Amino acid sequence: MFQTKVFNITDKPNLKEKDKLIDFLFDNLQEYGDPKSDIEKAVDYALEETPSFGGFLLVSYLENEISGVVVVNQTGMKDYIPENILVYIATHKNHRGEGIGKSLMQQTIELAKGNIALHVEPENPARFLYEKVGFSSKYIEMRLKK
Repeated sequence: MFQTKVFNITDKPNLKEKDKLIDFLFDNLQEYGDPKSDIEKAVDYALEETPSFGGFLLVSYLENEISGVVVVNQTGMKDYIPENILVYIATHKNHRGEGIGKSLMQQTIELAKGNIALHVEPENPARFLYEKVGFSSKYIEMRLKK
């Protein structure tokens, strides 16, 4: 069985741990990921290392090795925009299908104060996990890049 740890403004990872978490996300998000610099920004936001509303990281470990990571950022809003956005969730590519992702999602839902939004690409197989734990599709997101 795996163990979990929560990192936030009052319990931050040290620099080496933080780098491991960012590397883990970069390596295991695969084609659904972002550049390391973007991942680091989301982690810094959650840990309030930049001006932000904060959030948290939920990390699972199997035999002292990272097996999953969730990054949640608080939005500072309520109702019309959910209070939280689940920015990243990844399980180790060698441990998928073992229930780690589902357990992390359930713990994330319990930890987050308020509603949670997330973005998922239609072909991402994780979409089915999100639906299983209660997420539904409310909007089609559109973006204008400048």
